[in-house]
Amino acid sequence: MKKLLLGNEAIARGVYEAGVRVSSAYPGTPSTEINETIATYPEIYSEWAPNEKVAVEVALGAAVSGARSFACMKHVGLNVAADPYYTASYTGVNAGMVIVVADDPGMHSSQDEQDTRMIAKSAHTPCIEPSNSQECKDFIKAAYEISEEYDTPVIVRITTRVAHARTLVEIGERDELPLREYKRNIKKFVSMPTNMIGRHVYVEERERKLTEAASGLSINRIEWADKKVGVITSGAAYNYVKEAMPTASVLKLGLVYPLPRRMIEEFAQQVETLYVIEDMEPFFEETIKAWGIPCSGKDRTGVQGELFARKISAKFCDDDEPGPMNTPGIPNRPPVLCPGCPHRGLYYVLGKLKLTVCSDIGCYTLGALPPLSGVDTCVCMGASIGMAHGMEKARGTEQAKKTVAVLGDSTFCHSGLTGLLNMAYNRSVGTVIIADNSITGMTGHQNNPANGLDIHGEPTTQLDIVKLCESMGVASVRIVDPFDVKELEKVLREETARDGLSVVISRRPCALIVKQPGIPFISDPDKCKNCGMCMKIGCPAIRKTETGVAIDPTQCVGCGLCQQLCPFGALHTEK
Repeated sequence: MKKLLLGNEAIARGVYEAGVRVSSAYPGTPSTEINETIATYPEIYSEWAPNEKVAVEVALGAAVSGARSFACMKHVGLNVAADPYYTASYTGVNAGMVIVVADDPGMHSSQDEQDTRMIAKSAHTPCIEPSNSQECKDFIKAAYEISEEYDTPVIVRITTRVAHARTLVEIGERDELPLREYKRNIKKFVSMPTNMIGRHVYVEERERKLTEAASGLSINRIEWADKKVGVITSGAAYNYVKEAMPTASVLKLGLVYPLPRRMIEEFAQQVETLYVIEDMEPFFEETIKAWGIPCSGKDRTGVQGELFARKISAKFCDDDEPGPMNTPGIPNRPPVLCPGCPHRGLYYVLGKLKLTVCSDIGCYTLGALPPLSGVDTCVCMGASIGMAHGMEKARGTEQAKKTVAVLGDSTFCHSGLTGLLNMAYNRSVGTVIIADNSITGMTGHQNNPANGLDIHGEPTTQLDIVKLCESMGVASVRIVDPFDVKELEKVLREETARDGLSVVISRRPCALIVKQPGIPFISDPDKCKNCGMCMKIGCPAIRKTETGVAIDPTQCVGCGLCQQLCPFGALHTEK
């Protein structure tokens, strides 16, 4: 039987068919759908972990105990998980352990274009890369075989286009594998220096053996055609090469680290001109050149942005350059906070108070865009708190009273706890705002420890943020509704004036999970002076016309924020 599956759904199917027992992940686009789909298979224990580090530690514990295990994340999530992952390369596993990492060429939903192949090489662990949904499923199963044969965790690297493209997949049955025997082995699993010195030698030998075997692996293949041009490629780029250069001979790499040197050398000897076409960094190209094999590729494509067929056709086949992606005459439409979003009121007040805002990763980052323009910094999960603390220590208390850190409830659970503890421990002056919308919003509404529901939507232990902050020594913890603009402004003025550490919890559920009870608003043209106050919140339901503002009833959720800002009483609900 065949099904049309997203790459992410096919990965989940591969995890199921491979007999995996434990899966742990933190949601991150473009990887989120993987664990969501795994959660539909009752044979697999699945969970949302507070962050990627915990997810990898859970997977490693399960693998060491004898169960095939799995973790998944986006590329920057592997940075968070790097601590356990690098050492897991030394300890090895017992049963198979696979980690899917989704890279994001073009930065569609990410803050950088990190190339996971570089981390796989640095950690001395294999890295596999599929090109379509069928390979997503098949390569997962191959990854578990490699993991167990070579006693190593394995990375399966995907990119956005593979994760979110649908292709046909042949569905198979699940392999019900017994638990492997767990044997206490201190020299292998206790990462003390004396033990890991010996394990490092093992890692080197393991990598040498896998390099020798790589040229014979079925996931690496040569597709011969015209030998005037040969292309070495992998992943999504393989699909673009086949479309743009149909007459070229292609060496398609499935194992992207370590590289099959003998296979590459033989391929290079038989083609007249050798190109290397790969997304992001010149990972293949630099290695192949270091072996003394003439080739090129990045001199034409560059390292920035994602590849696509027209770009390859222009760079390697002398075709016309691809035109602009945006249609002339149509204005850009940047992403905005949803109608009724609780973060909108928060950023309006922050802007009114002219505070320096160290923001974080989440929906609320959209507060950086006009007209709210309410974000000064955004780096990574949890950095808002650390950066606000750093500003206070560098510039003094007066700066601290003009600076706030803003992060969401899920981000606070992910990486904010240690930052807040650091502020309390080091006697910081400042205000941390937790924008608690009761969900992990940006990645598609996943549950987290702060809302008391697990990955299946079942009730579980709920983190009490107030008690947690108080236990850390935060002097003042207050909860406020961001739709109550006057109260919010009053609370923020009071808390930022404190000579100490405070936390303000801006609490209201995401408008997409709890519908606002209000009736859509309308504008009274007799009272509207077109002053623009209601436009300052950047609500997509409000637009300005020559005769005054108009409200789109199909978008307005009746939150009432605009009504609070109108000085002339021109906005009211329909009767």
